[in-house]
Amino acid sequence: MQLFVEFGQMKEMDPEDEQVQLQVRKLQDYITDHFYTCSDKILCGLGRMYAGGGELTENIDDVGGVGTAEFASKAIDIFYMSGR
Repeated sequence: MQLFVEFGQMKEMDPEDEQVQLQVRKLQDYITDHFYTCSDKILCGLGRMYAGGGELTENIDDVGGVGTAEFASKAIDIFYMSGR
């Protein structure tokens, strides 16, 4: 969840900011290294789940502060749409 603490520290930034986009890549790499190959399409789906409400959103916001899940979701969507 440390990755979401870091997203929370960035949530006042523009989600298009290079530092935020590097954080998205860091998240994708972490998932790939520790769980399964996290393609851009899978990451996009995860981003939608992060902001979809319920326990997952609450858990992310608990560690990163209110709005972190929504911010991470927006940043992931930008990452996906830009084809980084």
